Amino acid sequence: MGNDATLRTVNVPVQSGQPEEASPHPLDVVGMGSSLVDVVSTVDDETIDRLGLERGTMMLVDLAVAEGIYAEMGPTVEVSGGSAANTVAGVAALGGAAAFVGKIAADPFGEVFAHDIRAAGVEFRAAVHDPGDAGEVLGTGRCLVLVTADADRTMATHLGAATTITPADVPLDLVERGRVLYLEGYLWDMDPAKQAMRRAIEVAHDHDGAVAFSLSDPFCVERHRREFLDLVAADVDVLFGNEEEMCRLFDVARLREALTSAEDLGILVAATRGPAGSIVLTGTGHTEIDAMPVDEVVDTTGAGDLYAAGFLYGLTHGLDPAACARLGSVCAAEVVSHLGARPQKDLVELARDAGLL
Repeated sequence: MGNDATLRTVNVPVQSGQPEEASPHPLDVVGMGSSLVDVVSTVDDETIDRLGLERGTMMLVDLAVAEGIYAEMGPTVEVSGGSAANTVAGVAALGGAAAFVGKIAADPFGEVFAHDIRAAGVEFRAAVHDPGDAGEVLGTGRCLVLVTADADRTMATHLGAATTITPADVPLDLVERGRVLYLEGYLWDMDPAKQAMRRAIEVAHDHDGAVAFSLSDPFCVERHRREFLDLVAADVDVLFGNEEEMCRLFDVARLREALTSAEDLGILVAATRGPAGSIVLTGTGHTEIDAMPVDEVVDTTGAGDLYAAGFLYGLTHGLDPAACARLGSVCAAEVVSHLGARPQKDLVELARDAGLL
């Protein structure tokens, strides 16, 4: 599909409780990312400092560090997560047809992840890590989410089996059926996973699908800035990122400057700004979209993921980019109103109340 971000409009019924075998219907969004179980807990600022974490960021940690952080957490909420997985779960909650590509281990966390994402209505054929006779034994990935009183979240992620995904683990028939392939930048840290994503991109474009890409995290952008720029210029049709991520990608100080740089790429850009809303950049200019009002912001975990869910659902169901951003804001507002990165209220009802469906 190249850099033509205009998508076909097709209404697809909700698919719930997807079986492991492939089904013939088309898919609105196929997400590819880290299969993680989110472990969410509220903490104070002193705990963040004591653990040596940088507030408001995501750090990759080994298993020993993850276990140490977990020991410092109070009561937790545990649910299958991961950035792209949260997004496709949101697409399914809106009534879209979605699938997920990721890798788990044969352990209890893997069972939790697979059950939860299928129960959310997402098609998932698990790639399962096999360490072999001499390989390293890895567990299913987990993301420890520490939420402070101001609803900011600091994440420590042990990727586990998610780091072992390879091109051979990608069910290409799922990618072929997708109108949009949605990729998370977090997965770019591992070379085999990077090759798996590149293979998925080739298949998506060969079958007239669009490619959407989330920058994921400012530090992630710093690690891979040149590669991300090349990827966005050559293969991405829709780019998601927050203000800081966009500025780091284009090496500028202000979001307006980043959007000016993005104009030359000819792609659809959705830049989120937290309570300030978002800005959508198209071939005809940019549009500012207000954030949906929220009575109380409890936890910002998953806000960007659910914004992308609403945006991509709208894009694959005939909404113009500004309306897509408004639908994304509806979804993000719901998820920040409670702990956890998956919606608890009926997103379809909320979208209808907003006049978007």
